[in-house]
Amino acid sequence: MRMRTRIRMGSALTSIVTSFVLAAGALAPAADAHPAPAEQRTGIPRLTDDRGRTLTLRGWNVEDKANSGDQALTAITEKHFRDLRAKGFGFARLLIFWDDLEPRRGHYSAAYLHRIGRILDWARKYDIQVLIDAHQDVFGPAFGHRGIPAWATRTDGLPFTPHPGDWFSEYFEPAVQRAFTHLYEDPDLRRAQARMWQVLAERFGRHPAVLGYDLINEPMGELREGEDLATAARRIEAQQLTPMYNRLARAVRSADRANWLFVEPTPIVGEGVPTGLGAIRDRRTVYAPHFYNTAMEAGADYDPSARWVESYEAAVTAYPKRRHIPVVVGEWGPLNNTLPMMGRFYRDAMASLSRYTSGWAGYVWCYGGGYCALDANGDFAANKERTATPYAPAVAGTVHSDTYDDNARVYRLSYTAGRRGATEISLPPTADRWRVSVDGRAEVRRRGGEVSVRARKGTRVTVTVTGTARG
Repeated sequence: MRMRTRIRMGSALTSIVTSFVLAAGALAPAADAHPAPAEQRTGIPRLTDDRGRTLTLRGWNVEDKANSGDQALTAITEKHFRDLRAKGFGFARLLIFWDDLEPRRGHYSAAYLHRIGRILDWARKYDIQVLIDAHQDVFGPAFGHRGIPAWATRTDGLPFTPHPGDWFSEYFEPAVQRAFTHLYEDPDLRRAQARMWQVLAERFGRHPAVLGYDLINEPMGELREGEDLATAARRIEAQQLTPMYNRLARAVRSADRANWLFVEPTPIVGEGVPTGLGAIRDRRTVYAPHFYNTAMEAGADYDPSARWVESYEAAVTAYPKRRHIPVVVGEWGPLNNTLPMMGRFYRDAMASLSRYTSGWAGYVWCYGGGYCALDANGDFAANKERTATPYAPAVAGTVHSDTYDDNARVYRLSYTAGRRGATEISLPPTADRWRVSVDGRAEVRRRGGEVSVRARKGTRVTVTVTGTARG
């Protein structure tokens, strides 16, 4: 939810999240209980590539919210992708805006499409896989934000009052909520949204950098009289988001049958309330919740005793386990990373995400303050260097264990080699030297921070990466 300033999420949402955290805490796994691969532990499958290799995505959101129209996307440069790769990351969630793509109904901006293509070319150059995200914040420009075009915004004359410094509360304004209802229910807006995605899939579906499509960022909806937020969220997800995702899936598949579709719950679900999403009738679907904590978004320090990380994990794994689809967290990371317990938060969060996801995109890859991953000099902001650990972007075989011990600085991958391809290990540039050892008969090649391991089918291989201080 990426609050740019301190926010007040409202007592209703706060009480729902607090109650859920307290109730679910007893169900959550211990923070260090992750010896087995994700699918074996949770029943959640892993993301795979076209060679059947098990994928792990590690990366960041890349955005330009400051510019629109003729200057849209110009703040994103080749440097973003060069630096992503140099820091050991291979994944980017690229924010695009429908209002820039289709500023007038039926008119798609050739310049905007060209700029998206140029960004994808940079990603390909540095071997970065890209998720194209149709982003919206508080619906769109009709309410002073970005996302769904003004021409597709219908409010029935209901009121809208801005909330400076508390923009998430604007989602609960009557005009914004009604706009979501029209988007979900009006046949012509349904067709327009589907056509927008068809245009993107036709243009970029064959681009080698494209991994998939995030069909809408943090969708919301209209609360009915007497509904609490959790009940409303589950109804919106079941009755409006599920059919919308199936419509958009059909639109994408008319042009692209290969890349993955990412579907999000409402932000209410992202806070740890179980989703009401139904079945998405597509075999290449990924569940893509966001990982934000209300208290930390409002400026509080991390409190391990509240067991929010464990409670969120217990809640968010139910849907992908039931539907048997992979999980990739599309956004995460608190605004203030300098508070005393934030080092512990990153340790706990990284351990949790490794247990049940196929990866994540932190928020956000930029150079400066606030949520930025890097400072103005290109160095990691406080505690964000903890996101750069050894990992396996691709495993050619069946994974048995995949763990990183943050205290010992030891990464260990154990797998049985499959028929095709090489296993890839990424080593981040840190103050440590990384020593790589391999047990099992395998061919190992290392080039800088990239390690390639090839073994015959059926060979049991264990790769151990140990960080040693520079002498």
